[in-house]
Amino acid sequence: MSVSVTEARRQTWSAGSYDTHARFVSDLAGGVVEWLALKPGERVLDLGCGDGVLTAELKAAGADIVGVDSSVDFIAAARAKGLDARLMDGQALAFENEFDAVFSNAALHWMTDAESVVKGAHRALKPGGRFVAEFGGHGNVAAIATAMRAVSIRRGGDMTLAAPWYFPSPAVYSALLEANGFAVKRIAHFPRPVVLTTGIAGWLMLFRKPFFQQFETEAENALAETVELLRPALCDAQGNWTADYVRLRVEAVKP
Repeated sequence: MSVSVTEARRQTWSAGSYDTHARFVSDLAGGVVEWLALKPGERVLDLGCGDGVLTAELKAAGADIVGVDSSVDFIAAARAKGLDARLMDGQALAFENEFDAVFSNAALHWMTDAESVVKGAHRALKPGGRFVAEFGGHGNVAAIATAMRAVSIRRGGDMTLAAPWYFPSPAVYSALLEANGFAVKRIAHFPRPVVLTTGIAGWLMLFRKPFFQQFETEAENALAETVELLRPALCDAQGNWTADYVRLRVEAVKP
């Protein structure tokens, strides 16, 4: 059975690899969870729940929670934790006036049809409900994306595979929310360098595997080139790698 070019270039997820190379995603979610200010018994939608680690924490804190994600592997991992986890595209949410809060951590930048996401979140909320999210903001992983673009230019690759994300500024995202019925209560944009305990190569292959796969037999060499381009900016003298993360955190209310 052949695999189409589109399928080969689609981002896929492995719960095991994610746990190894990206456990920091849920570990660093304290700030956005604090903004959620969960009250026991509230019905919450976790949009882009991933493997359900953070979803389970919110459930343990008293949330009546539903997790949705577009990854079959992630949904299986979340269900194995006893969660109500549903396979669903976050850009096509199938809920209406059901939740007290829509919550999302480190997922919205993968959903490039941002207006459909916002419309779906608004529709899913009860009147007075809140949308609380944190994801990549303008400038996120700028060095990493630039290095991949440089490798793409040198090798004649598809540059769009280097940075397939949505990283808005506060002004842009506030305008989008307000245009779709939300009142923005607060929004923050801040650098958050993240130490990569397993190194940059693991991060690159987890989050941008399709970029390197396009080079086929030269994939390993393209990865090595990217690592070396990034070394002066992101690796210190002791060999410790730090990703240049910038986050956008928001709380908005459906009137």
